[in-house]
Amino acid sequence: MKVSAREGRDLLIAWLALGFAFSLLYVRGITPTNMTDVLVSDLFVAEFALSLATVGVAFLLHELAHKVVAVNFGQHAEFRADYGMLALAVAGGLAGFLFAAPGAVHHRGYITPKEHGLIALAGPLTNVVLAGVSLAVIPFAPDIGQRGLFINVLLAGFNMIPFGPLDGATVLDWSPVAYAAAAVPTIGPALLLFFGV
Repeated sequence: MKVSAREGRDLLIAWLALGFAFSLLYVRGITPTNMTDVLVSDLFVAEFALSLATVGVAFLLHELAHKVVAVNFGQHAEFRADYGMLALAVAGGLAGFLFAAPGAVHHRGYITPKEHGLIALAGPLTNVVLAGVSLAVIPFAPDIGQRGLFINVLLAGFNMIPFGPLDGATVLDWSPVAYAAAAVPTIGPALLLFFGV
């Protein structure tokens, strides 16, 4: 699987921007007068490293899973960062509310509805696997494990909502049965995590 120079740059920038945005969200009390001091503090540096290792990896492996499956089906596929949304994520982190849509894998070439559905499903299922890995890591590295579990459960569930450009809508268009089966390990844990359903 090839990664172009532009794609590599976009992946790196999206990873760093997401890590930075989530660090701003988790380190409270940043003001224009203390921003420089906070950004070079040990607390912020540690939070940035934690966010890169969890949030950044969760988002980017989700997108790369789409690419791997698309390429397997003969597609030309590349990740493209959405710089406007990345800037919004950083601004949101400062404001204490974050919506992150770092970009997407764009693919082209002929595919069947089933192949399109499987490409869409690859991202959320990757987050399910990463959530399982994070759960296993909790006894050894609680910060990484808990943050990884939270973000991967969130991403898997959110992306399987059958609406608009989200992965769930593509999967449902392909197969309601496949969608229902995928909703159990994706949307189910997210509902449990957030609402105790």
